[in-house]
Amino acid sequence: MITKPFLRCNLAFLLFLCVACESRKEPTPFEKLIEKQQTFDLLIKGASIVDGTGIAPFQSDVLVSGDSIAFIGEVEASKITFSNLVDGTGQILAPGFIDTHAHGNPLSTPQFKNFISMGVTTICLGQDGFSPEVESLSDWIIEVEENGIAPNIIMFTGHSTIRLLSGIGFKANPDSTALEKMGELLQEQLQAGSFGLTTGLEYTPGTYANSEELAFLAKITGEGNGILMSHMRNEDNDAVEASIKELLALGKYCPVQASHLKVVYGKGVDRASEIQSLFENARKQGIKATADIYPYTASFTGIGIVFPKWAKPPNNYEMVKNQKRAELLHYIKERVNKRNGPTATLFGTAPYVGKTLEEVANEAGKTFEEVLVDDIGSQGASAAYFVMDETLQKTLLQDEFTMLCSDGSPTMNHPRGYGSFSKMIAQYVIKDSIFSIEEAVRKMTSLPAATLGLRDRGEIKQGRKADLILFDPVKVKTQATFENPFQTAIGFDMVWVNGKLVKEKEDFLMETPGEILRKSI
Repeated sequence: MITKPFLRCNLAFLLFLCVACESRKEPTPFEKLIEKQQTFDLLIKGASIVDGTGIAPFQSDVLVSGDSIAFIGEVEASKITFSNLVDGTGQILAPGFIDTHAHGNPLSTPQFKNFISMGVTTICLGQDGFSPEVESLSDWIIEVEENGIAPNIIMFTGHSTIRLLSGIGFKANPDSTALEKMGELLQEQLQAGSFGLTTGLEYTPGTYANSEELAFLAKITGEGNGILMSHMRNEDNDAVEASIKELLALGKYCPVQASHLKVVYGKGVDRASEIQSLFENARKQGIKATADIYPYTASFTGIGIVFPKWAKPPNNYEMVKNQKRAELLHYIKERVNKRNGPTATLFGTAPYVGKTLEEVANEAGKTFEEVLVDDIGSQGASAAYFVMDETLQKTLLQDEFTMLCSDGSPTMNHPRGYGSFSKMIAQYVIKDSIFSIEEAVRKMTSLPAATLGLRDRGEIKQGRKADLILFDPVKVKTQATFENPFQTAIGFDMVWVNGKLVKEKEDFLMETPGEILRKSI
């Protein structure tokens, strides 16, 4: 028979065990955190976290300390102190976007409001083969940092630029001594923090490079832990596959990325799939091959794109015009008509800003080819060219390894510099439902971060840098148009760079917390 004293004893023992177990309970992550730290710079409460990896959004609090994310999870605000509190309820918190192909001069426009307004917190400069033409990249970086910048900047070394700096310039088939000089310049810049090499093989002097030269520089890029980003040799539908294969062949030496991937004149899903298969096959062979795309069907570059190589530097244009005028007129007429005609060329340079080539020609009372040859010349203007198929370009963008870029700048007369990243949200996520919000964010954050080798950005994760954006996707709008391309995007309510608030609602705070990020060799 069980006695009452026995029951009382056992109940007491069980109570003791419960108390003992409670006292040995594993502390929560938040409790572990506050054992070490109780003071923070920023608490964001209740936001829907799109962390950049592509997983589904989840609700959480985020703590920021200094320039880094200190904690993600439920925060008991009464147990800590913090300098700033933001209510993120009903909004998305995402990593700051990374623009893998951008343009601009940080010494002229250090705020880069066009990028910040789109939620871009890191931009890659030195594109299309052209970077600052300076003897010392290290000294240039110091000057930029002393001047201050709002976003982070990643620098690349331009192939055309080191051709010019080395004295090779526009020469074809440089000898081994000349190649060594270029290689030394590239190595110096990689050691200074350059993330790799960019080529502009459709432009001079980059177009004069042969396969031996490109392979030589690609090897140095790979040895320096860099990536090669290329404006390929020819993006026309009948030549783009050869251009891609030329780029992929360099993938044996270093990772390669096709810049602003497009198929000029190409159309449809099937053609896009053919292009995608080239990259897929290369990846199956172990080549690291990626691409970026801007979400517009008009490109933007110098009018030299419609001139033949023999009418561009280092050739004397006036001499060419006088000696080969009929041939030049015929070439340009055929080239422009192939590019959807003079109505598809929209000038972005004074005094022709906002006018098509056809309109300029009509005002001048000349044929469009005569205007280009006699009034403008191969170096006299820049323009937008409506030469791409939207279905094809959207299909290319949906590839798993293709990320978003702008290919824009604060001063370029094209809406892509002010609207690319907001358009990704407003049109491709909200309006067209091409992407989920988590996949769209991945293409603008962790994918470019992984491609560039950024280990501390591109995801919302404890210990990562606090490049963050808070927004309601439904309220994100692109305001830039071809008629008025300099209108900043709206809807990204708060933007932080390295933990510092740089934009709130539509106010730019004129802070310069950005850094020149340096690649480690």
